[in-house]
Amino acid sequence: MIVLGIDPGIAIVGYGVIKYENSKFKVLDFGVLTTPAGMSFPDRLKSVYDSLIVLIERFKPDAVAIEELFFNKNVKTAITVGQARGVLVLGAVNNGIDIYEYTPLQIKQGVVGYGRATKKQVQNMVKILLNLKEIPKPDDAADALAVAISHIHSSNFKDMFKMR
Repeated sequence: MIVLGIDPGIAIVGYGVIKYENSKFKVLDFGVLTTPAGMSFPDRLKSVYDSLIVLIERFKPDAVAIEELFFNKNVKTAITVGQARGVLVLGAVNNGIDIYEYTPLQIKQGVVGYGRATKKQVQNMVKILLNLKEIPKPDDAADALAVAISHIHSSNFKDMFKMR
């Protein structure tokens, strides 16, 4: 199974691609998709979409796992990121890929085993579980890998998280 994990955003979208086979994780790629602040918003959305399609064509994931949005401060940012998240979901749907969503609490639980784990604890577990020499950078990429791990760990219950 190949899982594309996504940490949604508009300026920075974290992604992590993990192959899970014979009870072993293999990192295929991770990083960030970025859009410049000076670019028009519609063009930023198109750039996010186009970049996702490149990843889908390259890795042919069996599933896309995406983090649900959690904002408690800036409504404008939440709406902007929500629109970017919609474009990411659309990209997966247009390519016939099943999409699963996870809350930050579910991701922490799926990676660390504790829903109130700190960001540092999650990053350390990502490093350990994926047998990496160091914590993935930037944070958005580490977060996306955590989303993918969470999906793999919960794959027995995946229909609970399926969006469509």
